[in-house]
Amino acid sequence: MTSAHSDPPPVTVRVPAKVNLELLVGPLRADGYHSLSTVYHAVSVHDEVTVAFADEWGVTVTGELAAGVPTNRDNLALRAAMLLAAHADEEDPVHITIRKGIPVAGGMAGGSADAAAALVACEHLYSLGWEREELESMASELGSDVPFLIAGGTAMGSGRGELLAPVLSRGTYHWVFALSEEGMSTPAVYAECDRLRADAVIPEPEPTPALMAALRSGDPRQVAQCLRNDLQPAAISLRPQLGEILQAGLDEGALGGVVSGSGPTVAFLVANAEAGIDLAVALTASGVAADVRRATGPAHGAHVLPARVD
Repeated sequence: MTSAHSDPPPVTVRVPAKVNLELLVGPLRADGYHSLSTVYHAVSVHDEVTVAFADEWGVTVTGELAAGVPTNRDNLALRAAMLLAAHADEEDPVHITIRKGIPVAGGMAGGSADAAAALVACEHLYSLGWEREELESMASELGSDVPFLIAGGTAMGSGRGELLAPVLSRGTYHWVFALSEEGMSTPAVYAECDRLRADAVIPEPEPTPALMAALRSGDPRQVAQCLRNDLQPAAISLRPQLGEILQAGLDEGALGGVVSGSGPTVAFLVANAEAGIDLAVALTASGVAADVRRATGPAHGAHVLPARVD
């Protein structure tokens, strides 16, 4: 048990957002989840999560995107910290401070990112010496996207998304993200997906060889042709404006576009940094999106930042 007189300094972890280059949604499973085949890609839109020993468990959320993030025990990062402490037989509570840079309910896995960061930070704070694989196994108990956000980079996900396999990917990809003011409910989007294809026979999803080849080539034009999201029709059905944003981005020179995850963020792949600046300016000027961000990928997974020296 850690003495109050020897508490180590707080630990801060930076964690990326994700975009699904491909999200293939299979049939509903007996456990209530859908079978998925996805290719995750971590991008340089980040949250920073700081953990420090405290008298009681708690969480504070800061930053321009903090609105709507729970600060009670519904917070996924707090649940992650408590889960790790329970597994490690640690009794000392921590306080978590989340600085939000990832959109909330935007289809970029912001909550899962915070959970991944909390696991990495608490493992470091408690000085457990665990391997990354142990954290990823625990992460799968918290959500389908959490293991990937510990790993980062580019990876295939199967099962309900939590089973990871590496993907050979070359090059750096440039992205422009069109954000919406209001988030979307992931369960609602999946329900609409089920409704839209209620009469169809849905096969078990498998990775698309064309996307694997495109990633090996490192050519953003090839990758752009392979972007796919089976949830996109459902997201557009619930929020038709997403279709307008997609078309606007393509009209302004994006190589390709896709709704990220369950939406409503729209991700555009562009040729290079200059093209990203041009597209961001054009989308901002058009007013079709509430906010526009540029990023690159693949990005590193959740990682501890050097201690700040004041």
